[in-house]
Amino acid sequence: MTIRQAAVRLQSIIGSFGRSERGNIAILFAIAVVPVISFVGAAIDYTRANSARSSMQAAMDSTSLMLAKDLQDGTINTSQITQKAEEYFKALFTNADAKSVTVNATYTAASGSGSKILINGAGKIDTSIMRLVGIPDINFNTSTTSAWGNNRMRVAMVLDNTGSMASDGKMPAMQTAAKSLIDQLSAIAKNPGDMYISVVPFAKDVNFGTSYANQTYMDWSDWDAKAGGTCSNTNYTTKQSCQDAGRTWTAAQTPDHSKWTGCVTDRAQDYDTKNTIPTAANASTRVVPEEYVSGSTKYCKTGSSSYLQPIVPLSYDWSTLKTSITNMQPTGNTNQGIGLAWGWLTLGTGAPFSAPAKDTANYTYKEAIVLLSDGLNTQNRWYSSASQIDARQKILCDNAKASNTIYTVQVNTGGDPTSTVLQYCASGADKFFEVKQANQTLSVFNSIGQSLAKLRIAK
Repeated sequence: MTIRQAAVRLQSIIGSFGRSERGNIAILFAIAVVPVISFVGAAIDYTRANSARSSMQAAMDSTSLMLAKDLQDGTINTSQITQKAEEYFKALFTNADAKSVTVNATYTAASGSGSKILINGAGKIDTSIMRLVGIPDINFNTSTTSAWGNNRMRVAMVLDNTGSMASDGKMPAMQTAAKSLIDQLSAIAKNPGDMYISVVPFAKDVNFGTSYANQTYMDWSDWDAKAGGTCSNTNYTTKQSCQDAGRTWTAAQTPDHSKWTGCVTDRAQDYDTKNTIPTAANASTRVVPEEYVSGSTKYCKTGSSSYLQPIVPLSYDWSTLKTSITNMQPTGNTNQGIGLAWGWLTLGTGAPFSAPAKDTANYTYKEAIVLLSDGLNTQNRWYSSASQIDARQKILCDNAKASNTIYTVQVNTGGDPTSTVLQYCASGADKFFEVKQANQTLSVFNSIGQSLAKLRIAK
């Protein structure tokens, strides 16, 4: 039975009660029927109106984004906005209940606050039941805005460079996809500074670059302890335990920091899960150098022959960013958390990478992290247990997602279990991707690029 048939049936029942001569039934029903019908009618008809409004909102959101893209690409000019808005909206809005639908697009030219398109929409539905109490229709309206020119974006690309990336063509596929993403994002930047990108290769460590060796926020305690020495109280046999006890540690030889080739390990807990700026005043925030070695291989080196490439801070030098990706080589164990932590830190405006200051008076900023890994976590500073490493990473992801949009990609060509930690770290189910074949990586990164483009122009 349709809603209209139900309404006719209800009207017939009301009439039969009105003709009843049995006691007070007609009187009682007459008193009760109006609020009963009102509540039932409101529930049904307002549900239909809300559905129509939601459909209109979705169609208008897509219309505004497409118009903004067309204007930026030069596909249309401003005189075509109204016509094009109606064409896009008509193709997208299919709700059959909506009547008297109107849409109106207004364009505001670029100024200090950027260019924008405002679309207002309105319509109504004919009520099926509420008309019985004198309400023949319900009006609804909504609006949407796309803005550009005043929105800037910063993206950290956190890329797995571990040894397992050498198999199944995963490394070259990732390199192709990552460089393609840079091309996509650079294309939507109309002015220098509209788009910044950083590149953070990771294995068990990240390559920090040796130019930071003399910074006061570097923590050489672990490095220096390996040089050997004695404590003023012989009950303590390590530098850390000696100093923690308030004793004096005497090094057996002068530590040689010049031998450091750039690797840094996880910061002290809980700063391994935060983007707190490292400072000399707070020892736990400091950056911890180490020599990441397996056999005779040093995983961090300087120059183009590096195994693990140095972090490239935020930049719009697209050539430099892509060269870093070209030079990547697979090596070492997997620690997704350190890559994500430093990817997040590259987006910050403080030490060590000192991202360009934000012009918040004239622009709004959106930040995103793209994390790709081909496997499960295997090693960090403290653990060799995937579950323990994952637990630290989940805390980090909770913190990072509060201020960033995170996309995660698992390149799973070897039949590993789907990574629950990568799923958890994504900012939504639609932002986690699992790649079963290496050649699918390019299409996934293209999808991420499209999503980031929408994120930049959407308001």
